[in-house]
Amino acid sequence: MSKEICEERNSIECWVVHLYDSNKHHFMSVLVNKNSNIIVQGFTGKEGTFHATQMIEYGTNVVGGVTPGKGGLTHLDRPVFNTVSEAVEKTQANTSIIFIPPAFAADGIMEAAEAGIKVIICITEGIPVSDMIKVKEYLKDKSCTLIGPNCPGVMTAGEAKVGIMPGFIFKKGSVGIVSKSGTLTYEAVDQCTKAGLGQTTAIGIGGDPIIGTTTKEAVELLMNDKETEGIIMIGEIGGQLEADAGHWIKENGTKPVVAFIAGETAPAGRTMGHAGAIIGGSEDTAAAKKSILRSCGITVVDSPADLGITMAKLLGKALQ
Repeated sequence: MSKEICEERNSIECWVVHLYDSNKHHFMSVLVNKNSNIIVQGFTGKEGTFHATQMIEYGTNVVGGVTPGKGGLTHLDRPVFNTVSEAVEKTQANTSIIFIPPAFAADGIMEAAEAGIKVIICITEGIPVSDMIKVKEYLKDKSCTLIGPNCPGVMTAGEAKVGIMPGFIFKKGSVGIVSKSGTLTYEAVDQCTKAGLGQTTAIGIGGDPIIGTTTKEAVELLMNDKETEGIIMIGEIGGQLEADAGHWIKENGTKPVVAFIAGETAPAGRTMGHAGAIIGGSEDTAAAKKSILRSCGITVVDSPADLGITMAKLLGKALQ
């Protein structure tokens, strides 16, 4: 599929499953890899500096950063730009990670999209819902993919750490992970590593009411990834994202999926942890979601401690 066709179709399936790398003239893997040209928005701030340092230490291809008013400076041995468009022009950046305060983060997302960034990963927590409504509308005609906000980011094991996930627990392997929860993402990763499976890409989609990439879309990316043999899907109470993913897997799934739903004991009507985790109806409870997923042929575990060993059994691989 050519770059031109991708631009014409302007679709998440096109740009994310087969991200075009103009420098290498080949197609990249799911979301990010060693050839991604990554910039950091909010580069010189405390959070941006701390996590960019870890990303660089992991070997991630960070090519620069953006902090308005500090263009022309060098930070962490990388150039700083005033705008995303300038960074794209000078570095051919195609991926951005955002560490911008909540009041300004939505503008940062839209600036990245306008500049032609293809994968936008927003870590920022606490962005007003009204701001995200504007962002979703703005992105409708843009050929980019937003991960987050309020997420741990994306990690392709052994290649690129674009977020706040602890790199040392990852090992290149065969399991893709989709999760609303950062902490449970790390748990699943650690278990897969200990089970000898390793990971392809872990995608933290975020726990806010309005997010860029849904559970279904993230699962679809991994289902279409040749290196991914099995998928772990971690959800929680509230909303329909997991049910939507389950129905898609039932119709289109070609790989084993192990799921866990957090919030079994949560009372109705109360927000639990994430702003999007609130039981609004009978189908929003953990029990109801688990029932739906099982009816779709997905293996559901009752404890996150069983994610790794269950996937190993489904893939027919002995624990190491």
